[in-house]
Amino acid sequence: MATKQINLKMSSNLFNSAESFAESYGYRNVQELALDSLREKIFEKSDFDESFSEKEIELIDKVIEKSLKSGKLIDAEEYFKESK
Repeated sequence: MATKQINLKMSSNLFNSAESFAESYGYRNVQELALDSLREKIFEKSDFDESFSEKEIELIDKVIEKSLKSGKLIDAEEYFKESK
């Protein structure tokens, strides 16, 4: 795989914070942190999976479970018919 080199400008405050973060979390330098951050943002983050905390997911699961037990869930077709 071919690589490309880029030049990245940032404010001194951001650079200092990034440098401190990189040192605290075992990155070799700010460049490695930036590369890892880009990979995470582009390849690893999923809107659905990352948009809810574990506690929120547990609460959603409980609501679904109670709704299933009470028979109060409707299918998508019924939902969209009612929302028109």
